[in-house]
Amino acid sequence: MNIILLGPPGAGKGTQAAKLVADRGMVQLSTGDMLRAAVKAGTPTGLKAKAIMDAGELVPDEVVSGIIGERLDQMSPGEGAIFDGYPRTAAQAEALDQLLADRGRKLDRVIELTVDEDALVERITGRYTCAKCGEGYHDKFKQPKAAGVCDVCGSTEFKRRPDDNEETVRTRMAEYRGKTAPIIPIYEARGILTRVDGMADIDQVSAAVAAALDGE
Repeated sequence: MNIILLGPPGAGKGTQAAKLVADRGMVQLSTGDMLRAAVKAGTPTGLKAKAIMDAGELVPDEVVSGIIGERLDQMSPGEGAIFDGYPRTAAQAEALDQLLADRGRKLDRVIELTVDEDALVERITGRYTCAKCGEGYHDKFKQPKAAGVCDVCGSTEFKRRPDDNEETVRTRMAEYRGKTAPIIPIYEARGILTRVDGMADIDQVSAAVAAALDGE
């Protein structure tokens, strides 16, 4: 199966994609990661992307499409793809259809993880990690068993991401709505869009995603 995972930052796309990779052997195609990998590998499209990024410009759609095409060509026919962070516009949605069709593939399902903005702000702004081992915690939902001491490694140093603040989170939410809103109706009209409550427990979200993919 080839699927798209949609949802704003913090909705849990990465968590669900990792689970699909582990459970179903799917391949996660995250455009940011692929761009970095293509640049590092020095592929023709990667070199083109590097020149554009070095000039401080945004990588155009055709270059992103080229990198996705290169990655799809490396996959075996039996492997399914999870598109994460792409497409974001109607033009990219059209390009993806063509990329898949050229390789005898099609888009099977689009899953949107829906969120409550205020609850998402609370989820993101409250998270922090152990500075030593990276174990994740939250001010409200998951505090260390002993105050100020990591459950896993015993370190007493913790850190927060500088962009995990309310203003940044709300800006990213607005950007997601502005960019992604136009592509939702495209997939809805095709009958391949499923909305899943991204604010539910992780296992409940995983079960809903699995049910959507299995056509239940």
